[in-house]
Parts: sequence; structure tokens; C-alpha cells
Amino acid sequence: MRRNGGLVSLNLSVRDLAPSATVAINDISNELIRGGRVVYKLGLGQSPFPVPASVVEALRANAHHKDYLPSQGLPALREAVARFHQKNDNVAVHPDDVLIGPGSKLLLFLLQLAYYGDLVVPTPCWVSYAPQAQILGRPVHFLPTNFEGKWRLRPEVLEELCQLDPGRPRIVILNYPGNPDGTTYRPTTLKRIAEVARRHRVIVLSDEIYGKLHHEGRHVSIAQFYPEGTIISSGLSKWCGAGGWRLGTFSFPPTLKRLMETMVSLASETYTAVSAPTQHAAIRAFDGGTDIEMYLVHARRILSALGNWIAGRLRDSGVRVVSPEGGFYLFPDFSSHAERLSARGITTSAMMCARILAETGVAFLPGVEFGRPANELTARISYVDFDGARALAAGETTGLDKPLDEEFIATYCHRTYTATKRLCEWLGAL
Repeated sequence: MRRNGGLVSLNLSVRDLAPSATVAINDISNELIRGGRVVYKLGLGQSPFPVPASVVEALRANAHHKDYLPSQGLPALREAVARFHQKNDNVAVHPDDVLIGPGSKLLLFLLQLAYYGDLVVPTPCWVSYAPQAQILGRPVHFLPTNFEGKWRLRPEVLEELCQLDPGRPRIVILNYPGNPDGTTYRPTTLKRIAEVARRHRVIVLSDEIYGKLHHEGRHVSIAQFYPEGTIISSGLSKWCGAGGWRLGTFSFPPTLKRLMETMVSLASETYTAVSAPTQHAAIRAFDGGTDIEMYLVHARRILSALGNWIAGRLRDSGVRVVSPEGGFYLFPDFSSHAERLSARGITTSAMMCARILAETGVAFLPGVEFGRPANELTARISYVDFDGARALAAGETTGLDKPLDEEFIATYCHRTYTATKRLCEWLGAL
């Protein structure tokens, strides 16, 4: 690891690579459950909601498709994705500039393989960004953020990095609403980041997989301000509840056509094409409609009410936490409890989370897994351990003008509600 002021650079061997933290915590939780333990699974970031019925029906109706599709993706689906971004993000995307992959995770890996440049990520960041660069031997630069800035990248920090070596090829990843922090960017900040990126010819990978889960339905893409240098990443896993379907999308500007073509060639030599029935069904998802819009209205409403309730309970327990603005994550800072934690031999975020799991059954991930310093007492809470289908059904019968109160949360998000209570009780007993 190499430091330049507040900037952190990472160069490690692939042999140092550990299993993905989000996958690992899910495996550990399941193993404990099989052993008879009660575990509250706030580790894996998986949508709790079912795939919309109309999209499931589209998959059923297209199950007979068995032929290989083009490596770039089904043309009709690429057209639907282009319409999706035009409608939702006010960004002109041509179907010829859309690439369909088996999840945006693999598309990100192929992007780094196709483009020889440094990876730049603000921390905290999703657990797989840096390891993918590590596998490929690409330098990784972690850019610092802080609680006071809502864990968001400041344009001047990106400018500082670019000034260290002007002209160096770089890909900067912006993920918003964010995993692991649940926060997003204001349009004014996106404009300023776009100005820095344009000045230094930085490629922006805008990971907008949670865009449709902005709690107020007001997601804004940086591609509006930097269309010539932004690749938009999306997919079905989060807003459509279809993580296991493994379908992701990259939408390129025409100026990066050659890069996309290289990725298509790589796709043809690796996964060939995404499952044909899934691609045909995905057209229905991206085309949307009244049923899907109402599904999203209720999903956002539940996630916002639950996330804000948890944030309030944590604050009551002396924990610093930014209120969520989208998705289903919180990134609390437990540093106010540092002295009492230290008295119990807990000095790192990993030790804290391990002890909490052992003593309360609440499983969540330490901040170190998201690029934060080991001794920083931060963590990610993925507040999705509840029956999403049941919660949606209840939300639909509750008038949109009526807030979803604690009684609703306790009844329909019971496991996450109980996990929060147990965590706060544990903190209170320190």
C-alpha cells in the first residue's frame, strides 16, 4: 500500500485475494443457522422484494428460447435499455452502444481488462471494485471521504489525484445511491466532478444499479453533465429484485465505441452471451409500466421508512450515521463507543462486527471491507432481512398519504427490526 497525502494506492498480488466479503458473511450466517443459531442477516446486499409478477411471467413465456444470442446482447433488449436511460436519466443512449452481460460485476471486470488504466474509487466502496483490479494487476487509488461529507467524493480530491500525474489513463467509479452508505450526489456536485473528469479525460463508470431505488425517485446521472466520458452501469439485481438472474448492462457514449467493441470481443471469448430467456424477459422489466412503477413506489417507501427508523435508533444509542437517500444500506460510525469497546479488547471494525455477531446474532460487515482504515469503527448494515413480498402487500393497502410507522416496521420488517433492537441493547450494555 502506498500513500500520497490523503490518497491511498494499492498494489497486491492475486494470491493475496480473499473471498468476497459479502458472499463470505452470507456463507458464515447460513452455516451458523444450520448449526442452530439465530442469525439476523444484515450482511449480504440482496433485494428483499420479489421480481415483479409481469417480469416473472415474461420469463415463463420466453423459457423456450434456447439459441445463443449475440455477445453484445439481444437487439430488442438493447433498444429497451436505451429507452430506459432516455426516460429515467434524460440521457441519449443508442442501442448500438449498449452491452448486456451476466451481471454488471463481470462487465466491470471486462472493462478493466479492456482499458489499461488506473482504477480510482472513493471509500467506502463496494467490496469487489478493488479486488477485480487486483486480479488484473491494475493500480487502485482509494480517495478519502468522511462522515461530514456524507461519504461522498469531493471534486477537489479527484483533482488532486489527477494533478499528481496529468495525462495518466484512469477510470473513476461513482456508485450512487451508494453501497455501502446509502447516500447519493447532488446535481451541483456531479457537475463539478464532471468538470474535473473532462479536464483530465478521465473515464467515469457511473454505477447506478440503485438508481431506481432513490427514495424520492429523483436519481440524477452524471452522464447528463459528462455524456462523452461516462459509462452507465445498471441491471436487474437491485431495483427489480432479480439478483440471481444475473443480467447487467453498460451503456457507452459514442466516443468510447472502440472500448465497447473490445469488451464485446472479450465477452465472445468468455461467457459468449447472457441466458436467452432472461434477456427476452428483461425487455419487460426495462420497458416498465404502471405495475412496475407502483412496485417501485412501494419498495422505496418501505426502504426509506425502515432505513430512517434504524438510523434514528442508532443515533439514540450514540452512533453517528447519515440518513439513507437510496438503496438499502447504512454506514454507521461507532467511534463514540471507542473507549468502552477498547475496554473489552475491541479496537478494529472487524473485531467489533465479529463480537456483535457472536453475542447478538446480528451479522453485518466491518468498514475495513469497504476500503476504510482497520481501526476506524465503521460498518455496513444491509437492512433487508425481512419478507419483501409480505411487506409490499401490506404497503399497498396502506394509503400513500399515511407514513409507515414503527408498528408497520415491527410487523412487516420484523427480523431487521429485532436485529436493530438487539444491536442497540448491546451498545447500551457496554
